[in-house]
Amino acid sequence: MYHNPVMPLESIDSLKIISDGIYVDLTFGGGGHSKLILEKLGIKGRLIAFDQDTDAMKNKMEDNRLLLINQNFKFLKQNLKYHSIKSVNGVFADLGVSSHQFDSSVRGFSIRHDSELDMRMNLNSSVNAKNILNEFSVNQLSDIFYHYSDLRNSKQIAELIVRERTKNKITKTSQLNKLLKPFLPFGFENKVLAKVYQALRIEVNNEMEALKEVLIQLPELVKKGGIISIITYHSVEDRLVKRFIQNGCFDSEPIKNEYGIPIIPFKRLFKFITPSDNEIKNNNRARSAKLRSAVRL
Repeated sequence: MYHNPVMPLESIDSLKIISDGIYVDLTFGGGGHSKLILEKLGIKGRLIAFDQDTDAMKNKMEDNRLLLINQNFKFLKQNLKYHSIKSVNGVFADLGVSSHQFDSSVRGFSIRHDSELDMRMNLNSSVNAKNILNEFSVNQLSDIFYHYSDLRNSKQIAELIVRERTKNKITKTSQLNKLLKPFLPFGFENKVLAKVYQALRIEVNNEMEALKEVLIQLPELVKKGGIISIITYHSVEDRLVKRFIQNGCFDSEPIKNEYGIPIIPFKRLFKFITPSDNEIKNNNRARSAKLRSAVRL
């Protein structure tokens, strides 16, 4: 199983798919959500899907209605323009790391495998986790751990990494796990390690900037009455999505026009949906997921 789609029925239902519509899946992965969207589309419907991981391209299903693009989803607008698509009826994204990436023993996403600290979703990227751990300053590392994983002792963790790398370059997950032991409370070791790995992964893949870039494109690309549905997994990305839906921007207040009227392009359809207890039991990686959905005004 490349990836077990999270909240599949809830996600597809939230899009309120029309059979001849044009839809976008920003995170193709194993193709689970895309397959469900295609099942709802008629012969005139279209689905444009994105994934920057070349491994995901192997999961493409044979369907003339599907266009799968091997690029970061931040290039949504330019790709739609290239294919002469002015607007779409809906956009979906599952922002989680695929099970394939976590389970890979060579990609460095997981604390479970002794592998090279890579963490690139796009294997053509020049920056990996080793670069960050061995080249970033204390302040840079501290900012990553604090802002991307809410680690309160981020400065101490960063100082330890910088001190240890002068003795030996940090290249393997086992090295990182071992040197972080002083910061791993008994019973919560994996939780803290997962936060460190999350922060590194976000920085390696420039995830938050890419998410911001694609979100600000949506008001122009989604038709009135069209729907966006996004699954988030941690507080950093969830805050961005929540604020964008509420305010049409990433500030605490919406932008106003010359008459002082707020410019808010979307209206939320519900607060958020979380996976059922049964789904979490069968797929523990879904436990932190939140589905947010909004309609274009």
